[in-house]
Amino acid sequence: MSKYVSLFICCLLIACHTDQQSIPDSIPNRYVAPESDHGQLYRKQVQPILEKRCVVCHGCYDAPCQLNLASAQGINRGANTQAIYNGMRLTADPLTRLFEDAHTVGEWREKGFFPVLSEQATKSPLQRDLIYQMLALKKQNPINKIVEHNEIIPDELFASPLNQENTCPDIDQFESYAESHPHRGMPYGLPDIAPSEFNLLKHWLTSGAPLADFSELSAVYHLQIDAWEEFLNGNSTKQRLIARYIYEHLFLGHLYFEDLERNNSEIQAHFKIVRSATPPGQAIRIISTRRPYDDPQVDKVYYRLQRIKSSIVAKKHLPYALSSKRLQRFKTLFFETSYVVKTLPEYTPELASNPFKTYVEIPVAIRYRFMLEHAKFTINGFIKGAVCRGQVALNVINDHFWVFFIDPDLEVLVDIDQFLIEQSGQLKLPSEQQSNANILSYWTEYSTLQASYLKEKSTRLNTLLKGNAGLNLDWVWDGDGHNQNAALTVFRHFDSATVVEGLVGQPPKTVWLIDYTILERIHYLLVAGFDVYGNIGHQLLTRLYMDFLRMESEFNFLALLPSETRTALREHWYRGADDKVKDYVYGHAHLNAEPEMTYPDDMPAKDYLYKKLQRKLSDVLSERYRLESDSVPAQHQQLLKKLHAIQGESASLLPEMSLLMVLDNNRKDKVYTLLRNSAHAHISSLLLEQTNRLPEEDYVTVIPGIAGAYPDALWQVDSESLDDFVTKLTNLKNESDYSQLMHRFGIRRSHNEFWQYSDHLHQIAQQLDPVEYGVLDYNRIENR
Repeated sequence: MSKYVSLFICCLLIACHTDQQSIPDSIPNRYVAPESDHGQLYRKQVQPILEKRCVVCHGCYDAPCQLNLASAQGINRGANTQAIYNGMRLTADPLTRLFEDAHTVGEWREKGFFPVLSEQATKSPLQRDLIYQMLALKKQNPINKIVEHNEIIPDELFASPLNQENTCPDIDQFESYAESHPHRGMPYGLPDIAPSEFNLLKHWLTSGAPLADFSELSAVYHLQIDAWEEFLNGNSTKQRLIARYIYEHLFLGHLYFEDLERNNSEIQAHFKIVRSATPPGQAIRIISTRRPYDDPQVDKVYYRLQRIKSSIVAKKHLPYALSSKRLQRFKTLFFETSYVVKTLPEYTPELASNPFKTYVEIPVAIRYRFMLEHAKFTINGFIKGAVCRGQVALNVINDHFWVFFIDPDLEVLVDIDQFLIEQSGQLKLPSEQQSNANILSYWTEYSTLQASYLKEKSTRLNTLLKGNAGLNLDWVWDGDGHNQNAALTVFRHFDSATVVEGLVGQPPKTVWLIDYTILERIHYLLVAGFDVYGNIGHQLLTRLYMDFLRMESEFNFLALLPSETRTALREHWYRGADDKVKDYVYGHAHLNAEPEMTYPDDMPAKDYLYKKLQRKLSDVLSERYRLESDSVPAQHQQLLKKLHAIQGESASLLPEMSLLMVLDNNRKDKVYTLLRNSAHAHISSLLLEQTNRLPEEDYVTVIPGIAGAYPDALWQVDSESLDDFVTKLTNLKNESDYSQLMHRFGIRRSHNEFWQYSDHLHQIAQQLDPVEYGVLDYNRIENR
């Protein structure tokens, strides 16, 4: 426990202060009708420039200075010196979620946000306009004035936006800021915007920076909204509990109407489910709470579909299709099975944070099916939700692993409801402690509860396996023969991650086999129950509990292997880990049975099991992210496959995630993602990840398309030069080799055509998949 105590001591040494911002007597109302001339100026001309040049850094929770430029409301709100991502805070911060925690500019000013647009009537409005001043500062000191084309920017002039001090000047501090940091104009660490774009933004700002919401939705959208709101707002106790369950699992989703968008080159409108104090037919009045299951403090909650009013950014984009087919599926799933809901559960933290108690009256088979049928969305929740950035949140998973699921129709699961009723107390989650948790007081409690649950689970499994329940591949869900969510691949990129359908890349070190209790706890631990504004205790308890879920998922997979292989693999996965760490799961979960499968002597058991699983799920394995897919030209396949041979120190020289654009003379340009999978002796050390690194075991995976939201490096290669690029990449020996590779093929931050490349990259991404498309984030682009 000493390392945790030292963390708290460090926290006590941190001093912070909040500058009170003066609130002007009269804040201008900038909103105009979308159809007006000024409305069209903003929506058709200004907003696209902001999306392409500004939102690539200023979106989501990790926008520098909380300046989220992805919406008119974010622009109007302004900036704040308080950093949201702070794993060392002793007490939870006040909430500052856009569209939720304040609704007027005055309310945001009271929360410490200062304007980035001029709010004073002057003859020279640009003098008081922070956006203009930042853009003009970059125009005065462009990158190409201080750095040659595509060269590394000197360290004294550039620091990564993620690592530099959070310098957030208001307009009164700007002159001093410009003198001290003349090269920190916007876009920061990137080329200045084109003269035509600068002049257009200047015209907009000079005109008072008018803002406009989206145009009114057409009648066909309202018909779809009405149908779904009718379903979600039934009056019976059963309907209300089901609606609550659906909301708590889909509240982060970017919903779209698949029947209306099927033939569109881009999704025209996204929505989210919100809790409202007002019923359908009236204006939505959002019930704003820290967590989706917190007490709404109204007699009846109404679940409404609210249009998303911001640009879609890839790092938090969770598309979820609503259609007539899905509506019918929900009705069938939740209502055709006979069961009774007697009472509605309360919203106390102890109950609401524990889905095994809150939703005990909805059969487990229904709950599991609901999450399983869109498992990629469910797993993506903790990848793209509030933990969308943070090494502490993601160093609980390996860099590359496959995910399978226990079959929901197994006969041995028939009495699972009663078992989980008995175990519901042991399955409670740290989020019941809310956002100001004390890790020293509660860590032992949750560790003990997990140990107790695993012992009971093992006893139950061993009893079942003594009977007729054979342990074999029938335990693995096959997607019902058509659902591609049955097999997923997760790639971690240090402090971000990606989930894709299919078994992608080389056979990984580890595999998860997820059952219902694991899937539900992942969601309520890392999505519904996680508070990015929470204190250090809350964040560490969440991370440490996730260790249990990872190890339990691995344990489920190991059960399909012979006992001697299980032990050897477990020891390999946790090389150097303390025995106490391994005992969290493996010391309390024991299987006495051998799998009912014959393993050959001439092949490692794990490799054989991988092949058997691939064969079992062959009908549902997505080919989209395989180099061998039909979408990849034969020449590209042949050359890029060679990169899979890059291992060890050569692989460790590469960034976590890179995007390679291959230009084709026939205008069929392709984009590929190059991933460096970083190896570790084990990943159970909370703060000492780098000491467990095994760079000699790193390897590279290449996949077609874009997998990830935060590229670390950008490359562009003519089709004729692809062979040369691959050769140079496979022969990397040191940092000098990498620098030369970047000089020839890279698109560094100082590249004269950076923005042209960026625009083409986004165009290709949107064409590849309009549903998954979102604006990329450039905060992590390296300066190498």
